[in-house]
Amino acid sequence: MEFKLNLTQEQKLIMTQQMQLSVKLLQMSNFEIQTYIEKELQENPVLDAEYKKNDNDKAQDEIDYKKLIKHLEFDNYGHSSYHRDDEEVSPFNFISAKKSLKEFLKEQIIDLNETDYIKSMCEYIVENINQRGYLGTSIEDIAEELTISQELSQRCLEIVQSLEPTGIGARDIKECLKIQLIEKDLKDENIFKIVDEYLELLAENKYNVIAKKLKITVQKAQEYGDIIKTLEPKPSRGFYTGEETKYIVPEAYIKKIDGEYHIIMNDGTIPKLNINGLYKKIINNEDDKQTVKFVKEKLNSAVFLIKSINQRENTIYNILEKILEIQKDYFEFGDEYLKPMTLKEIADNLEIHESTVSRAIREKYIHTDKGTIKIKDLFTTGISRVDSIEDVSTKIIKKEIQEVINNEDKKKPLSDQKICQLLKEKNIDISRRTIAKYREEMGIKSSSKRKRF
Repeated sequence: MEFKLNLTQEQKLIMTQQMQLSVKLLQMSNFEIQTYIEKELQENPVLDAEYKKNDNDKAQDEIDYKKLIKHLEFDNYGHSSYHRDDEEVSPFNFISAKKSLKEFLKEQIIDLNETDYIKSMCEYIVENINQRGYLGTSIEDIAEELTISQELSQRCLEIVQSLEPTGIGARDIKECLKIQLIEKDLKDENIFKIVDEYLELLAENKYNVIAKKLKITVQKAQEYGDIIKTLEPKPSRGFYTGEETKYIVPEAYIKKIDGEYHIIMNDGTIPKLNINGLYKKIINNEDDKQTVKFVKEKLNSAVFLIKSINQRENTIYNILEKILEIQKDYFEFGDEYLKPMTLKEIADNLEIHESTVSRAIREKYIHTDKGTIKIKDLFTTGISRVDSIEDVSTKIIKKEIQEVINNEDKKKPLSDQKICQLLKEKNIDISRRTIAKYREEMGIKSSSKRKRF
C-alpha cells in the first residue's frame, strides 16, 4: 500500500436547484402545477396571482338560493327545474355527498328486526370490512374484542353477510362466491366443490381435468364454470370505499374550427403570476440590507418560477403541435388512422432531448372530439406492411388480432401461429412471439384457454 496523488479529468453534469425545478415543473400535470403554485404563493411574499374566473363560476354566484329551496319542495324532482335566463340548473348539481359502502350497510342494519345489542355488534363487524368488501379480521378476534361468544360472533357475521351487496363480509373469495351461489338458490354439490377445490383449474379453463375429477362431462363442467364466472369476486365494486376519485384535467383542447384543427391550452386553472410592485420600493431602500437581501432572493425565485411555467407551456404546445401534424388523420377519422410515432421522432423534429418529451407528456391528457385521451397513448411503434412503404401502428394490429379472435370457431380457437399467418395475408408482417405479446397485453387468453366444449 502507498499514498499518491493523481490528477484525473472527467465530464459531469451537475443540475442546479433551478434546473431541477424546471424539470420537476415540466412533468407536473395542470392539477399538480396549481397545487404547487398555491404553496409558493404562501411561501413567497413577492409573488402575486391573478385567477381567471370561468363563466360557470359566475353563473353559480348568480343563483338565487331562496328560489332553489322552493324548487326542492316539488315532488317531481326529475322534471321540475329552476331556470335562469341563459341556462337550466338541476337540483342534482348541488348534491356532492358520496354514500360509502359502510354507510349503505349500516342503513340496512337499522331496518333489521334485531335488538339494538345485535345491531351494534353487526355495525362493529361492518367497520372491519375492507375496501374489497371482505372481512379483515377473524371471528375469534371479534369475539375476543367484544367479549362475546364465538357462536354469537358467527351469528352476527351471518346477519351482515345476508345484506346487500351479496357476498359482502366474506373472509375469502371462496366464501364470497358460495354466498352468491346460495343467494341464487343453487344447490348442486358439484358447483360448490369446484369453488372449494378447483378454482385454479377453472381459471386455467381446464374443464377436462375438472370433469374427470367430478366424473361429469366436459360440457357440464364448462356450464358450472360459466355460472361461477358471472359471480362478483369484489363485492364492494361500484361503492365509494374511501379511495378518492382522481379527476383528469386536460392540458389542452384540440378543436376543429372552420375545417382546421387548433390547440387551445387549458391554462384557466393555472393563475397568472406576476411580481408584487410593493417590493420594488423595498429594494431601493439601502438602510435595511438584510431585508433587501431577502427580497432579492425571493424575487429571483419568483422570476425563475414564472419563466419555468411559461417554458413548460411552450414545450407542451410545441409537442402537441408536432403530434397534430403527424396524427391529423387520427383526429379526423379515428383509431384506424393512428400512425406509428415515437418520442425520438418528436424530439428530433423539435431539436430537444427525448427525455424532455417523455417528461412533458407524463400523465397528461388532451380533450378531443373523441373524448379525453392520454397523450402517451398516441405514441405507438410500427410494424412493417408487406409490399408497403408505410408502417402500421401496434394499436391497429391489436385491433386486427381482436377481430380475428372474435370471429374464430370457439370449439377450435386459433393458435398464435395461425393468427400470424392470417395477418400476413392482410400484408402485416409480424412474428408469432409478437402476436403472443400483444394478446397478453390485451388480456386475451391462449387458444387452449379460449376453447369452448
